[in-house]
Amino acid sequence: MFVEFFQTLRRHGLKTSITEWLDLLAAMKANLAFADVDQFYHLSRLILVKDESYYDKFDRAFSEYVEKVAKTDVADKIPNDWLENALKRELSEEEKQKVQQLGSLEELIKTFHERLKEQQKRHQGGSKWIGTGGTSPFGAYGYHPGGIRIGQDGNRNRSASKVWDKREFKDLDKSARLEQRGFQVALRKLRQFARTGAASELDLDETIAATSRKGGLLDLKWRAERHNAVKIILLLDVGGSMDDYIYQCEQLFTALKSEFKHLELFYFHNCVYEGVWRANSRRREEQIPTQQLIQTYGEDYKLLFVGDATMGPYEIAYPGGSVEHWNEEPGQAWLERLTRHFDKVAWLNPQPKQYWQYYMSVRMINDLMAGRMYPLTIEGLEEAMEKLR
Repeated sequence: MFVEFFQTLRRHGLKTSITEWLDLLAAMKANLAFADVDQFYHLSRLILVKDESYYDKFDRAFSEYVEKVAKTDVADKIPNDWLENALKRELSEEEKQKVQQLGSLEELIKTFHERLKEQQKRHQGGSKWIGTGGTSPFGAYGYHPGGIRIGQDGNRNRSASKVWDKREFKDLDKSARLEQRGFQVALRKLRQFARTGAASELDLDETIAATSRKGGLLDLKWRAERHNAVKIILLLDVGGSMDDYIYQCEQLFTALKSEFKHLELFYFHNCVYEGVWRANSRRREEQIPTQQLIQTYGEDYKLLFVGDATMGPYEIAYPGGSVEHWNEEPGQAWLERLTRHFDKVAWLNPQPKQYWQYYMSVRMINDLMAGRMYPLTIEGLEEAMEKLR
């Protein structure tokens, strides 16, 4: 029973053992989950997954097995059939140029609520109502520069000002295999060794000298183990357009974990605002205030951002510009506070450098970083490490 589910889990990289599998079958036989997909999901994850870093792999495998589609949380008021992808329209560049933005973010949100009150049926291919495949500012699978995306499965044009979907981001897999050893080599430019803690390592030179002084009577000498004393805070952009760079970021994270003992990881989405988080599965319930991060970690920490900096300019420059919530202060204010507090700062951008010029947001972030943005390549990483020294 459920042999295909077991094979799907193994195909997605989960190391599910036969013993765990038999435990799940025993639980099912005892009717701990019966005729309920949600119950089966929680029961099987509880039994089969022993490490939180594998939750994302499990979710993808489970979704593939049961063919379950994730639901959005915006608009319980919007009937599902309004957003069905019956028409995925591709506009020419000339047609895109004719589509105009509605103006400010406040006007966009106000107009959306007005449309929601007025609309009575499904629309597709139009330019006004909430629907699909058109040039309306509201809906999915169409085109509008700076509209509100609702119910769409992933990015297409990456031009939305607001994204009202309940998207679940994933933590980086700590077991990602490091295939690009060059990352480690580049990171070693930042190493600064120190000996602290208990004397647990044999000091061979001192032992020989002390033994000689005692006429050959063995006198063991110990010293503290040498380790990399550099302290790093990693602020990692996750979700949205960063999904394209998960593999690169996992390689970087694996290299950082292996090279630096003092590494603190926090996540953010697009731009840093008033809160960051350590676990994406709990990002709505367990956010850490950015001000608390500043107060907790001293200036001796080096601050490293990783993100493609691809977003709407609203998200950086205006209150309320975040695509996911209403931020009282613009992202720019928080970036300035962070760069004032931490003396050594760098931003690694996984997007190829030749494309940076086409995004106003990339130029804005680079200006806020005082030009300390580097591509996530071996050469770019080496430059960033030189700047952080």
